[in-house]
This record gives sequence, C-alpha cells and structure tokens, in this order.
Amino acid sequence: MIVRMTSAVARGLLVATLILTPALVLPGLGSDSTQIVLLVALLAAVLTFTEYNSVFPSIVEFRDAAPFNRLRFISLFATVFMLSAILRGLSDPTLMTNAMTSLGMIVGNAIDFPYSPVRLVVLMLPVDSSPETVSFVRTAAGLSYMVSLIAMTAFLVLVRILNWPSRSGAFNVWVNLPLFDPTAGGDVLERLQRDARINIALGFLLPFLVPAVVKLAADLLDPITLQNPQTLIWTISAWAFLPASIIMRGIAMGKIADMIEEKRKRTYAEAASESGLQAALS
Repeated sequence: MIVRMTSAVARGLLVATLILTPALVLPGLGSDSTQIVLLVALLAAVLTFTEYNSVFPSIVEFRDAAPFNRLRFISLFATVFMLSAILRGLSDPTLMTNAMTSLGMIVGNAIDFPYSPVRLVVLMLPVDSSPETVSFVRTAAGLSYMVSLIAMTAFLVLVRILNWPSRSGAFNVWVNLPLFDPTAGGDVLERLQRDARINIALGFLLPFLVPAVVKLAADLLDPITLQNPQTLIWTISAWAFLPASIIMRGIAMGKIADMIEEKRKRTYAEAASESGLQAALS
C-alpha cells in the first residue's frame, strides 16, 4: 500500500510538472494565466494520484504494462519542454535554446514538403501571420513530429524485439484495458484486431486532418499567433502527441490480440494431443 501510494504521488507530481512547464519556462506571463495553470496542474495531479492509488482501474490504460505510459509521458514532456525553450529563446536566447532551435529548423525544413504534415500545419496559419510565427510553427512542428516518431519507433522496438508486455509478467486485460469490455459481444480476438487497425489508421490520418479542421474553423477559433505562447505550445504538442499515442495504442492492442491468438493455439493443440492420447489408451 505504501509503495502504491508513493508511486501515485510521484506520478501526480510529474503530471503537474508537465502542465506547469510552459509557465515556468516562459517569461512574463500574467497572474490570471498563472492561476489557471496552477489550478489545472493541481486537478491533473489529484486525478493521476487517485487513478494510480486505486486498486481497481478506471480510465488509464496499460497501467501495469510498463513502459507504455512512461514512454508517452516522456515524449509529451520532451515536446512541451523543447517548444517552451525555443519560444523563450526568441526573447532570451541561450546555448540550449539556440541548439534546440537549430535542430528544429533542420528537421522542420526537411519535412516541409508539399502535402506533408508540417506543410499542412504551416498552411493552417492566417495569411497575415508574421514571418516569426511561420518560422516558429515550422520549427516547432518539425521538432515535435521528430519526438513523436522517436517514441513510436522505441515502442515498436519494445513490442517486436523486447517482446512487450510478456517480458514484465502475466498480462491482465481487465487491469490494463479498463475501457474494453470482453463481454460486450463478439469474439474478443476479432474486436481487439479491429480496434488495433482503427487506432493505427486514425493515428496516421490525424496529423493531416487536424490542420484542415482548424483551417475550416478559422472563423470560429482565435488564430494561432505568438501572442498566445501557451496555446501555441499545447496546440503543436497535441498535434504531434495524440496521433503518436493513438498509433502506439493500436500497436499495443494488436500485440495483445497476437498473444491471445497464440494462447488459443496452444490450448487447442494441448486439447487435441490429450484427446488423441486418451483415444490411444482406450
């Protein structure tokens, strides 16, 4: 119980730190914005603590299948921190911010080709956007997209080479997939395989769909500018993180479906061998 509570407290503090990162890194934020960020960070920390301190799962998937959630958290934290550092470097440049900006510009320019996700993000900006805004969005999109690709590659290596999640012991479907009801109807294996394909397809399409939706809703939403630094950071971070997270979820569910299929094959083979042995003895 003490270990579980300590782990839940640590996770809650890490989530709060993630939400507070832009406010801590960026200079000159108003008191109203700071209070709202503190409130959101406190709420997220309490929810995370409640989820991980509970014996019974509720929302968070793959809670006991490390390092799935850890990898997602690290990728999101790295994205938010680097974008915050780059944005701070516009007014207070340092060696670290200059290095991150240079890396982001190289990646962003390399990926910024026609119909690429980065090009679509740049095109969703208003026509009268300043050159600084366009340059930052291209740099931020390239850097965040690179982090998401690294996270997906690392998870694919964990699944295909390091045999996740079997290497961490028995996999409990109920604990790690609380939102998946095995008794909802239909074959569990087919449902997992279908959900895996849907998640992978949706994750692949989201980086292309989100900029188009934002562009169509430009009359209803505030345009993305450097005047709203935290909104800009979270928008770009969500654009890169959510598709990668959904694809990782699809890969994980596909792996679980493969494990169930292998288990069934072994069970059927053992049953067939036992029946054959009994027939031979009789």
